[in-house]
Amino acid sequence: MSSSEHVLIVGAGRDFPARIRGARPDARTTVICQLDSIAKIRRPGDHARVLCLRGDAPDQEWIDLAAATHARDPFTRIGTFGERDQDRYAAISDALGLGGHSVETVTLVHDKHAMRTRLREAGIDTTACARVADPDELRSFVEAYGTPCVVKPISSAGSAGVTKVTHENGLDGAFERALGNHLGLTNTGVLVEEFLEGPQFSVEAFSEAGEHALVAVTRKYSDPRTFVELGHVCPASLPRDDVAAIEAYVFAVLDALGVGFGPTHTEVVLTPKGPRLIETHVRMGGDMIPTLTLEATGVDTDDCTARQTLGEPVLPGIRARLAKPVAEARSSAIWFASVDSRGTLEEILGLERARALPGVTEVDAMVAPGARVGALESSLSRVAYARALAATEEEAVKAAREAVEGLEFRIRSGVRDTATV
Repeated sequence: MSSSEHVLIVGAGRDFPARIRGARPDARTTVICQLDSIAKIRRPGDHARVLCLRGDAPDQEWIDLAAATHARDPFTRIGTFGERDQDRYAAISDALGLGGHSVETVTLVHDKHAMRTRLREAGIDTTACARVADPDELRSFVEAYGTPCVVKPISSAGSAGVTKVTHENGLDGAFERALGNHLGLTNTGVLVEEFLEGPQFSVEAFSEAGEHALVAVTRKYSDPRTFVELGHVCPASLPRDDVAAIEAYVFAVLDALGVGFGPTHTEVVLTPKGPRLIETHVRMGGDMIPTLTLEATGVDTDDCTARQTLGEPVLPGIRARLAKPVAEARSSAIWFASVDSRGTLEEILGLERARALPGVTEVDAMVAPGARVGALESSLSRVAYARALAATEEEAVKAAREAVEGLEFRIRSGVRDTATV
């Protein structure tokens, strides 16, 4: 390990640059990101430099800028900590030989159709799916496989653009909703999949040198129409055999996709035939899932990610922490609030009352007064959340849910501009 690390961080990096410098006081960080991410960089003056490009700049321009800096002030490591620009991270890592996730792995994870194809070839996943170019191809899929089905962007996050279709008359709208770019990610088409019936879970895992450790299985609760996540609780209360089946399945998925290190967040449905994949990500889970995992298991996946980025081995410590007897079982839950009315948020009432409820550890707004709010369309549509700790999964979910259900939202709505005949 170099005595002085210089880490290239692709994307704004959230709080990870500070974590990296905190773990190694002699470490330096350089950020390369899109121009519209500048405002998200925390304490930019703490970096050696900040490099910015337009979002539509070709990959080669990203590589050339990174390479020019690398020639002057060599990078020893590379890291990225979100979905956006992971493709640029992989391209730069490959060009400079910095040992990040491969271009193939990132492509497979981002392109849900390519991922399904790889897993089908490996005999791991048999979910019926198709890339569709227009509503007619979507109808052809439904004629072959029936409804319900799920229509979604090939590349997206936060459940943006996802629709469950139960009748053929909903196909055109679902196709249009899945088109375009969502949450800053470039969409490469529309995917239709068979609907998987069963409870949903996310698997928080960590990998190192090709080995995987299951940190936690988290139960997730989603809106039945849009699949936007409304709540999570960690750990999920599951029989040991189900946990073992989920673990074996997810590890097989990661192996097939070439994931050899780092945190992963894999979403599965526990169907009557066993676990089936929704999608996987080479990053930590969102929605404060790392916090839930830390409270429930004692494993700090964010800290492990920062330290592993610096080249430190972390898997032995994770396994040792998970093997320790738990003095007092704890379940950690989060629940989100959304509103049905469109308009401008003026005020959220009842925050202090919700924070005082037994078991509740945090209640906060996700949007500020003056923000436009409306129907639940993606994770960005949610307006507040509450977290809670309790002895059981049911108690934790109940406390967090009651906290957000007690909130009131004052919304100013204008007169709708309607057409006339």
